[in-house]
Amino acid sequence: MRLAGAHAAVRRIWMVELRPRPGGPSLVCVHCTARTPPLQASSARSAVLAHLACHARADVLPGHLRTCQCRVQGCCWHARHRGCAGPVLLALTRDRGGRAWRLADTCAACAAATNHTAVVPDTLLGPRRPHAANRPSAASSASTVHEQLRVREMLTYLAAALPQFTSPAARLLALQCALRANSRGHVRLPTGLLRGMRLHGRRELWEELAHAHWLELPAPRPAPLTVQLLDPGVLDQAPDRRARHRAAHWATRPRPLALPAPAPSALRLTALVLAAQTCEQALHSADLEVLARLCGHSSHQTEELLDRLVTARTLASWRHHRETGEVVWRLPLS
Repeated sequence: MRLAGAHAAVRRIWMVELRPRPGGPSLVCVHCTARTPPLQASSARSAVLAHLACHARADVLPGHLRTCQCRVQGCCWHARHRGCAGPVLLALTRDRGGRAWRLADTCAACAAATNHTAVVPDTLLGPRRPHAANRPSAASSASTVHEQLRVREMLTYLAAALPQFTSPAARLLALQCALRANSRGHVRLPTGLLRGMRLHGRRELWEELAHAHWLELPAPRPAPLTVQLLDPGVLDQAPDRRARHRAAHWATRPRPLALPAPAPSALRLTALVLAAQTCEQALHSADLEVLARLCGHSSHQTEELLDRLVTARTLASWRHHRETGEVVWRLPLS
């Protein structure tokens, strides 16, 4: 499925290589330009699979937005067959005798026709489940994980659907619209919600999203405000609207990284992106390029915003591992 307008379908192909180096092979990722120090030969395959899994977890998309990437590439990964068919799956392919690996969204027919390929169950790439002793309750923890997943999916979609220069405030507004849309792309936003997010009366934000051909410019003074989305990528979403509304509500106060409403939109969006990637562990990590893309910033801007989150005591600390491209952050002790 393609997104509306001139936006291309979301690309979900991740490729890594194991290149020989003195002392052991080095992992090189084409997607994030990551390079690792020399690995032990016995652990190289595990490092490859773990790195690919991190990308798949970070770039989660709902099923209706996923497309067969093999078909997008002209079905050059396999011998000729009768054409694409079946559900879109995650397929892991080993090339060049194990020196190159590819993880990509592929339809069942293309996956079956590609040599040295195995299907990766989605359950293996879901959010890591915290230990029972660290969870206040199984029901509340499961609910938060689902809300984080919905928000992470939608942030990934918006990173592809909106122009890169879209402002943080407009991205926060678009996120609420996308999560609250019905099957016809209609959205009703209560005035109280917009006031609480400090977005009420910000006409320039609607004009920004309308200029991107993502929605129709709403009437100046309706109550509640009603919007028509133009991108078919937000239609017929799963799960149901009630679950998506819970995710939209969580996005306004994304614990454990919630910031007060008067905080700048760029800071609130960065905190939301981190919260959507955070699990109940001491240390949390994500690829810097992924964080920057979801925030609509450059890597340098994202690093500056992380520093500001530490100053605001929303984060206890953070560190960029330049050899792997990962950002690791720690939450304050409660």
